Amino acid sequence: MIRNSVLVAGAFALTGCASVINDVTHPMKIETKTSTGHVVAGAECKLTNDYGVFQAKSGDTVQVRRSSKDLDIVCKDPANPDAVAKAISRANGGMFGNILLGGGIGAIIDHNKGTAYSYPLWVQLVFGKSLVFDRSTEKDGVPTVGTEAPATTASK
Repeated sequence: MIRNSVLVAGAFALTGCASVINDVTHPMKIETKTSTGHVVAGAECKLTNDYGVFQAKSGDTVQVRRSSKDLDIVCKDPANPDAVAKAISRANGGMFGNILLGGGIGAIIDHNKGTAYSYPLWVQLVFGKSLVFDRSTEKDGVPTVGTEAPATTASK
């Protein structure tokens, strides 16, 4: 009996805390609006990270694959210029649980699987703008506030 309990506890320790607590995907609500604030539903959105490409229509919630890498988002609507965004990947509570409980192996597993990370749960892209959404500024019940992405300069 004790031997079986030790084996079960050992198996859970090796899976990683975030892997036990978090699924490999999580929901993200995607909305689009014009620069004047008019909400536009049904724009075609493509979300991309190192695990693949996810398709959604603005106004919907899509399951995105968790990753330590940021999520690039582009929404297209025929009547508007593209809406572009980057959702910053941040470590979630499962990663901190691994660190606090001494689960170095679990932390490595969760990092590699992406389950130790999350993106903002609700974003509003603006047509004609490039925004950055950071889960660290997220508040319950409202979209995460996006900040304008810095302009990039072409190298010569």
